[in-house]
Amino acid sequence: MSFRKIALLGGGLTTVGSLVTLAQNNWDINSIGAVRLGRAVYATAAITADYKFSVYSRHMPDDPEQVKQIWADTHKRCAERILTLCKSNGGVFVKVGQHIGALEYLLPPPYIETLSILHSQAPFSSLDDVYKVIRQDLKIQSTDELFSEFDTNALGAASLAQVYKAKLRTTGETVAVKVQHANVRAHSYVDMKTMEILVRTAALIFPDFKLLWLVDETKKNLPRELDFLHEGKNADMLRTLMTHCKWLKIPKVYWEHSTDRVLIMEYCDGGQINDLAYLNRNGISAREVSEKVGRLYSEMIFSHGFVHCDPHPGNLMVNRDVNGDTQICLLDHGLYTTLSPEFRYNYANFWLSIINSNVEGIKEYGTNLGVGELYGLFACMVTARSWESLSSKDGVAKKLTPEEEQKIRKNIGNFLPQISEILERVPRPMILIFKTNDLIRGIEHALKTSKTMKSFTTMSKYCISAVYKEDFRRCVNRFWCYRYTLMEGWLLAKITMFELFLWARSLLSPILRLESM
Repeated sequence: MSFRKIALLGGGLTTVGSLVTLAQNNWDINSIGAVRLGRAVYATAAITADYKFSVYSRHMPDDPEQVKQIWADTHKRCAERILTLCKSNGGVFVKVGQHIGALEYLLPPPYIETLSILHSQAPFSSLDDVYKVIRQDLKIQSTDELFSEFDTNALGAASLAQVYKAKLRTTGETVAVKVQHANVRAHSYVDMKTMEILVRTAALIFPDFKLLWLVDETKKNLPRELDFLHEGKNADMLRTLMTHCKWLKIPKVYWEHSTDRVLIMEYCDGGQINDLAYLNRNGISAREVSEKVGRLYSEMIFSHGFVHCDPHPGNLMVNRDVNGDTQICLLDHGLYTTLSPEFRYNYANFWLSIINSNVEGIKEYGTNLGVGELYGLFACMVTARSWESLSSKDGVAKKLTPEEEQKIRKNIGNFLPQISEILERVPRPMILIFKTNDLIRGIEHALKTSKTMKSFTTMSKYCISAVYKEDFRRCVNRFWCYRYTLMEGWLLAKITMFELFLWARSLLSPILRLESM
């Protein structure tokens, strides 16, 4: 399809949508399919034309810095167009925009910086629409029948729903009321088809970038996320699996008042997990919070294979429980992935190979995970470290320096087609694991705990336990069972010694800095 045809198609559909709107000016513009489709096609045409005429078809200056700035400006303009499209169409578009905004390993910084705001600035539904959904689904004439109080200021809005604070009339309990956007389900099928067409069109124009996996994952997960009863079951399942973690709060669901579009849950107060000022005001240790988040997700991935895959800061709250201990509240249980025992075994061995700087192991288990000859780049994506660090003697245990971080950012553009290829090859659950890893790293960065390496050592312990638990299960005689038990104990002891070394170094660092002054 030529650039001219794409532009004409987008313009024509937008014109049709505008005419319909003028003829029926009392309609909600977002309920008009031609308008939504027209916006999407027009945005795609504008982005395609911008890259063609601003970058690919123009004579570039000789100065590399000027070329870099031209690319950055083009990326920024196109990212703003996607942001506008997501906000205008809402629903599924916001969901996909949020996912794109988390792809730090695939897209240039202007896209990440622009689209990441969708996590905290998703469009709101009107209060009338919210009340309408509640009345329809709960079969009541007025919200006053169920709630003695209902705060009309939403606690927050997400791509598919928004949440309100209320008080139940029957028990007086304070609850969180999650209400699905009125039209998001009706629009979801057409929106997904629209996105699939646009992504396929983009693939024809930019064949190196394979993004159909993003559409496939969204198509598979969206029906589950739109079913709030499924979300409630996920919450109950994880609560059962994690009962031993007394510091973890998963809000209970009021099943008698919940439907597939309205979910009433226990209300959780506190601050967002990345709000360092809140933690400092309340005397909560950022290091402890970071450690608990690392433990939570390591256990989900390596021990249970049942993983909450949307840990952005708005879904993780921190507070103090009745005993004054630090408590983490995990919210929004709509998006989970289930990991097979084989996947967990290969992924845990892959991580152990990285920890031990075992290049042959990285190659073997990377191949088992489907990436083939791209195992080195895959390891870099999983760890957000350079291959030079991973293949060195100290490996991933070595501190991430500002120089290494800058080098990674500088070189990522050279590997975008290969990164895209990896995302096509890996098992589908790995896509959500990537997203989870990136969001957790973002939390650690906000809490300034990345250098403590606590999440690294915590995850290492769970990797070791997962691998040797499976090896023990496969034992054919008592000798090997004893051997695996001893090997597991020795490796866990090494991790503990490394933790003691890090602790001692943190104590001595201020003293050494003073002596050097």
